[in-house]
Amino acid sequence: MKTIDNIPTHKIARASKLVKTGVKVGGNYLKYYSSKLVNPETTRDGLDESNAEDIYDGLKSLKGSALKVAQMLSMEKNIMPKAYVEKFSLAQFQVPPLSAPLVRKTFVKYFDKTPEELYDSFEANSVAAASIGQVHKAEKDGKKLAVKIQYPGVADSISSDLALVKPVAMKMFNLKGKDSEKYFKEIEGKLLEETDYELEVEQSKYITEKCSHIPNLKFPKYYEELSNDRIITMDWMHGQHLSQFAKANTDQEMADTIGQALWDFYMFQMHELKQVHADPHPGNFLVNDKGELIAIDFGCVKQVPEEFYEPYFELAKPENINNPEIFKEKMFALEILKEEDSPEEIEFFSKLFHEMLSLFTQPFHEEVFDFGGEAFFGKIAALSDKYSKDTELRKMNGNRGSKHFLYINRTFFGLYNLLNDLGATVRINNYTSLL
Repeated sequence: MKTIDNIPTHKIARASKLVKTGVKVGGNYLKYYSSKLVNPETTRDGLDESNAEDIYDGLKSLKGSALKVAQMLSMEKNIMPKAYVEKFSLAQFQVPPLSAPLVRKTFVKYFDKTPEELYDSFEANSVAAASIGQVHKAEKDGKKLAVKIQYPGVADSISSDLALVKPVAMKMFNLKGKDSEKYFKEIEGKLLEETDYELEVEQSKYITEKCSHIPNLKFPKYYEELSNDRIITMDWMHGQHLSQFAKANTDQEMADTIGQALWDFYMFQMHELKQVHADPHPGNFLVNDKGELIAIDFGCVKQVPEEFYEPYFELAKPENINNPEIFKEKMFALEILKEEDSPEEIEFFSKLFHEMLSLFTQPFHEEVFDFGGEAFFGKIAALSDKYSKDTELRKMNGNRGSKHFLYINRTFFGLYNLLNDLGATVRINNYTSLL
């Protein structure tokens, strides 16, 4: 794969790259509409493929938060067109890496030493590259190591990148007014945390210690003396990325074992630790040849405050969600309904969120749930399609819900999709035996 010798870090250079990408996308639309005039049967499939290709090509050279957005969108299987999901999923672990001279320069800057001075051996070519950093193999004192190096300028460009995508995001999610700022601040804060590798090591060690007793779940060991705020050294863990395993696996028992470990891991974090690994995409998990799940990245960890946790999970209980008085009370607690709402808005959003939450919390209503079944995800896709076309919703203020919804919902959607990829059936309350 071709390597990168430099990354645009100045906001003007990054904005220019995004503008060029926008021009390409505009050209794709012109081609599509011209073709549509000649042949009315022309579908959007070709347009989606061209746009996905051009947008991804533009973002992958910028890396950082711009590419992280693509990675996040690749998990939205029920919202994004297939072409975008397939292309953006490459952001999970297949993007052009930094060149060897740039890697060497990064080590000298942050360690005042070359990689060869720090390790007994160090592979100059990376084995994986994603949105914020890339991974190299190394060895020291007989131990095989994984060394994660952050791309230059990533932390400094987050605020300017988000400012560039903000107008598009506001239109896409129907956000209006000053209240929308809290959502962007939440995203900016989490992205900045992901660039703090010293914090990531701290989070990794804490969650590893607290979750080490969960069956069929493994973690690497982290080496603080070989880590700093831009470089992390950990054990090299052997295994396939979760998506690769899921595609090749034909053993249902193993799929269920991996799925149960994944579910228990998330439920234990959520209910016991009140903080959770909030980036559940396939690139952050491996499966080894023993059928064990390995969690390898803790850059994005979301704290779950009690004032959000209590009403959020109270609505996972059928007796609460179907009780109009309790439901309304929790809607206000979660900031979905507001005191200044009109009666029409209260009625509209109460109906919308009752339908959504009744569906999304369905797994919690069962003792055993089959995430491999098509019916559940078919209903989610149908509901997403229904509200994406709802003209009444467009007239309403889309600023709905606590800022904590952003990463908690993302976590559950990501978890559901991983379990769907595995085709796993899990015991929903199994985690309670681990508390």
